[in-house]
Amino acid sequence: RKHELMVNVFQDERSQPIYSVIDKGRVMQHAFRGMTLLDYAINASLVLSYVAMRKEDKAGLVTFSDAFDTFVPASRQTGQMQTLLENLYKQETTFGETDFSALCVHLGKHLSKRSLLILYTNFDSVGSMNRQLPYLQQLARRHRLLVVFFEDVELKAYAEQPATDTESYYRRVIAQKTAYEKRLIVSTLKQQGIYSLLIAPDQLSVGVINKYLELKA
Repeated sequence: RKHELMVNVFQDERSQPIYSVIDKGRVMQHAFRGMTLLDYAINASLVLSYVAMRKEDKAGLVTFSDAFDTFVPASRQTGQMQTLLENLYKQETTFGETDFSALCVHLGKHLSKRSLLILYTNFDSVGSMNRQLPYLQQLARRHRLLVVFFEDVELKAYAEQPATDTESYYRRVIAQKTAYEKRLIVSTLKQQGIYSLLIAPDQLSVGVINKYLELKA
């Protein structure tokens, strides 16, 4: 129409949706230095969302417990950080039992594009992880999944102390077994092709950001 040569320039879409998926169930009730694991997950999600958007990715939010709760679609639009902030800090929970099946169903409805899901939860034992493993596998088939769960710092320190009597010896053995099961969970998830991060609560934000940058690279 302009009687001029026109050229269409196409550029690969480099941004991807990044979702912080926060378990608000009973397993996130444990306290560490005056904050619950849920508090740590909320803070880390906010920091990660900021970094992801600076890296030209789209940040979104999902929370769930006994039912699917909050969903904020991933975006880089102006005002997205404020939306995430408002949704993160209004979270309330009764710390009930978590329903991973509801999470899978609703994410299947809401997420049509392959995304990076950073799932904040906690597993006390291999048995508790195995109960949720089919749902984790389902999520990992459609998305890139990073499962973030927490190291019991106080229990780990106790396990490293020398035993002074028979009772302390048995307590130390139990503590060591618990710490071993946490490492076994990491190994099991890796065998299933699922990324994982076992980390102390006070190192969560830095650890998650480093893992995100590693996966993005």
